[in-house]
Amino acid sequence: MKILCFDLEGVLVPEFWEEFSKATKIPELMLTTRDEPDYDKLMKMRIRVLKENKLKMNEVHKIVSEMEPLEGAKEFIDWVKTKAQPCILTGSYYDYITPLVAKLGYPFMFANFLEVDKEGNITGYKLREADGKVEQIKRFKSAGYEVIAVGDSFNDVKMLKAADKGILFKACTALKEQEKEMLKAENYGELKKILEKLV
Repeated sequence: MKILCFDLEGVLVPEFWEEFSKATKIPELMLTTRDEPDYDKLMKMRIRVLKENKLKMNEVHKIVSEMEPLEGAKEFIDWVKTKAQPCILTGSYYDYITPLVAKLGYPFMFANFLEVDKEGNITGYKLREADGKVEQIKRFKSAGYEVIAVGDSFNDVKMLKAADKGILFKACTALKEQEKEMLKAENYGELKKILEKLV
């Protein structure tokens, strides 16, 4: 049995914080780990900006409810389910991303948790574990599964290399140059062709 592990944002759904930035017209929220590699610093900035703009979880949920998966993502995941077990490994948070994952047909997901007070203010965040994507892939492999991983950014490289096979999806030029030997796909059609040979 093979398990196909997918990063979520940029692979199956839009980058949440970029979409949130567009909806709220707050430029600072457009920043991602591509712009600020220090994740703790980035999340603390996001939480500060939400507080300054009096944006609570209900506003976050409203924007998520209006978002859709990337075009073709649901059909692609449906196809994957006929070949292997899909699993989402994401740095996103259950607290806001679950309604969007529902539109993908509820594939199994490992995510993180936000800290929210009684008034609905986001006050902090809690990672499920450090290096959660890599650790989960190690567990799958130790349980006897063959693991294929798909990701789109620099912070996915460790996950892709921990898997039996890693595939870059719609990666930027710099990342494709850095990982010349890694399998690459630019759309779901290309990704499907690669996976057909692997599963």
